[in-house]
Amino acid sequence: MSSRFPSASSARAEAPARTDAPLRIGMVAPPWFSLPPAGYGGTEAVVAGLVDKLVERGHDVVLVGAGGNGTAAEEFHAVYPTPPTARLGEPVPEAVAAAYARQVLADAGVDVVHDNTLCGPLLATGRDVPTVVTMHGPVTGENGWYHELLGRTVSVVAISDAQRRLNPRINWCGTVHNAIDVASFPMRADKDDYVLWVGRFSPDKAPHLAIDAAREAGRPILLAGKLNEPGEHAYFDAEVRPRLGADAQYVGEADAVTKRELFSGARSLVFPIQWEEPFGMVMVEAMACGTPVVATRRGSVPEVVADGETGVVVAPDADARRLAEAIDAAEDLDPWACRRHAERRFDLAVMAEGYERVYRSLIEPVDLDGDDRRDEGRDAAGLLAA
Repeated sequence: MSSRFPSASSARAEAPARTDAPLRIGMVAPPWFSLPPAGYGGTEAVVAGLVDKLVERGHDVVLVGAGGNGTAAEEFHAVYPTPPTARLGEPVPEAVAAAYARQVLADAGVDVVHDNTLCGPLLATGRDVPTVVTMHGPVTGENGWYHELLGRTVSVVAISDAQRRLNPRINWCGTVHNAIDVASFPMRADKDDYVLWVGRFSPDKAPHLAIDAAREAGRPILLAGKLNEPGEHAYFDAEVRPRLGADAQYVGEADAVTKRELFSGARSLVFPIQWEEPFGMVMVEAMACGTPVVATRRGSVPEVVADGETGVVVAPDADARRLAEAIDAAEDLDPWACRRHAERRFDLAVMAEGYERVYRSLIEPVDLDGDDRRDEGRDAAGLLAA
C-alpha cells in the first residue's frame, strides 16, 4: 500500500460508493478496565465513547470487554467479570481475552471486527470479515515490528498522522484522531491560580520538568496521575517527590469527576512530553474545559494544539525557563477558542464518523466498474476522518 497521504479532495474522489445500511460491528476492548473506566484507562474510554456514538448512528455493536457494561451496546460479553487491573502488563489475560473474543465473534454475524487489543489481531486472517486495528501504542521498536508482521491480515488505523509517518511499513488504512464527549466537560473561562499536569509518572511525560517550569513561572502546580507500577514508583521517588512542596502538590489519580474539576480550573495544562507520543488525550480534555495547553513539539502535539490559539507549542528540547515563558503566554489565550477547537476536531461524533468511513471502505471495496479499489478506499476513509 502506498504510504503517501492524499489530500481530502483527492481522497473524496477516489472513495468507493457506499450505502447507509446499518452495520453490525464486533468491538473488542482490552481486558484491563471496565467500559468506560472509572479512572485511568485511555483506550477503554475511547472505545466506550466510540461504541455509544456508533449505536447512536444506528449501528449494532457486539462488545467484548471486561467488567461491567456502561455503554449503549445491547450485546456485551465480559471475558472477566472483574477486570484484572492489578495484572496489567501480564501476557495471559491478553491471550485469554483474545481467545474469548474469537469464540464470541465467530458466529456473531458481524460485518467488521474492530480490535483494540494487543493479542487479538493475531487471530485475524484477512479473509471474510475484515479486521480493523487501532494503533494505540508506539509504532517503533517491538510493538511496531509486531504490527508490521501482521501484514495485510489487518487494516491499521493511526490515531495521528505523526504516528503514521514513523512507520510506513505497517498496513495503514487511515488516520482517525481519538475523541471525547466534549459536552461532558465543564467549560470555565474564569480560572484558578494553578497550572496542571496529568498523566502517568514517567520520564517520557516529564512531570519533574512541569514542576520546574511552573516554579519558574511563579505558578503553583497540581499533579494528578497514575502511580501503581514499579517503574512509576521508582521515577516518582527519584524525580518528583523531592520537588513536591506547598507550590507543587500530588493529588492522586483523578477519577472522571475530579479530572473535570482540575481541568476546568487550571490556567493551563503543562504537557512537556519527551517522546513521540501518538496522541495525548489530556490535551483534548483540557481544551474542552477552556484550558490552553503548553506542550513540547513532539508526536501529535502540532496536530492537536493550535499554536497561539489553543495553546503554546515549544521546541522539543525546551527547558524549564522556555516552558515558563509559554505558561505566561498561554494566559492571554481565549478559553472559548479552546472549547470550540475541541468541539470541531475532537468530539466523539467526529471520531465515530471517521471510523464508520473506515469500516465501509473495507466492507464495500468494489466500484461500479468492478475494479477492486480497496487500498484507495481505505486510505480515503481514514484520512477524510482525520
